[in-house]
Amino acid sequence: QVQLVESGGGLVQAGGSLKLSCAASGLTFGLWAMGWFRQAPGKEREFVAAIRWSGDSTYYKESVKGRFTISRDNAKKTVYLQMDSLKPEDTAVYYCAAGGTLAQVRDTPSSWGQGTQVTVSS
Repeated sequence: QVQLVESGGGLVQAGGSLKLSCAASGLTFGLWAMGWFRQAPGKEREFVAAIRWSGDSTYYKESVKGRFTISRDNAKKTVYLQMDSLKPEDTAVYYCAAGGTLAQVRDTPSSWGQGTQVTVSS
């Protein structure tokens, strides 16, 4: 059974940085595309970023381009989301997800983590 466990969330002031981690188990991590989503109170869950199994291709939500960086370490079975220049609008529960391809993790991920709260104060 696939398990995805996020960590690294917390409270940060606007302009600050956080790095989220998602540790995977129960899957051949190196064969899966991985991604991050977020859901703010009262809003739909939205895609944030995704990375191909090999790490050689990424895709980002327009509003986070240049501020967020997704990366992965297949040896550690972990995907990361480095978030810089955080804004209050980035406040949300962040979830990691897995899919067969970059497009699939973006559109129809197969597995989800439980989420980690990110709160950005103004």
